[in-house]
Amino acid sequence: MQTQENTVLILDDDPLHLTIYRWILQREGYQWRTALVGSTYVQLPARERIDLVLLDYRLSSSLTAPTVAEQVKSAFPEAPSVVLSELPWIPDDLRAYAAAFVNKGEPKRLIETLAAVLRGKPSPA
Repeated sequence: MQTQENTVLILDDDPLHLTIYRWILQREGYQWRTALVGSTYVQLPARERIDLVLLDYRLSSSLTAPTVAEQVKSAFPEAPSVVLSELPWIPDDLRAYAAAFVNKGEPKRLIETLAAVLRGKPSPA
């Protein structure tokens, strides 16, 4: 396994999902930070270097994924976002924020996509 120097910020409204994605990233050698999306807010890490953002689309919150994506873009303007969803395609309202899209439940594809986005290449098909 190759050690990654990149830090991925994982945003989700479910603590179990944060743990699962953290394990996947950790197993691949990525650095990670998590941010739980609450019912009315998300507390983003302060003064951290974030290289990529992993954002869940369906949030059980008064915040929508595009609202969270806007906050993330403000805080980490250079970090591309990868959207996770059980939908078969990237939702139109997040298209402007997302560098890539991955279906939930596909950890191998997730890792391939993260690596491709971090290299500045299109995500694998």
